[in-house]
Amino acid sequence: MAHALEVPIDQFGDLALRSNKSASISSTCTVFAESEVISLFARGASKEEIASGIHRSIARRVAGMSKRIGVGPKLVFCGGVALNPAVKKYLEDELGYEVETPEFPQLTGAIGAALIAEANNSH
Repeated sequence: MAHALEVPIDQFGDLALRSNKSASISSTCTVFAESEVISLFARGASKEEIASGIHRSIARRVAGMSKRIGVGPKLVFCGGVALNPAVKKYLEDELGYEVETPEFPQLTGAIGAALIAEANNSH
């Protein structure tokens, strides 16, 4: 989506947070969502509004799945997406509480895999 809006990926979350309102993104399929983004842009929505809508849509879906499985109120947000400030903020908004983010969230999966491999090799 950052590519579709011609925004560098490392600036995508900040762009979303600069908007006071969010465009409505309803598609769950990325191909259809990209078409929806192009249509919103053609109707005059700003890049900021569209970026905010994309991030809110992602956060809404993740929060909904989290609530269905009973996650919370202590939640650690890991993986590369946790580096995106808009996803974190909107996820917190949807859940109604703050989520913890490790210092290097993009490495947590690799560190966990390495610890499991080490534990399995020490036996």
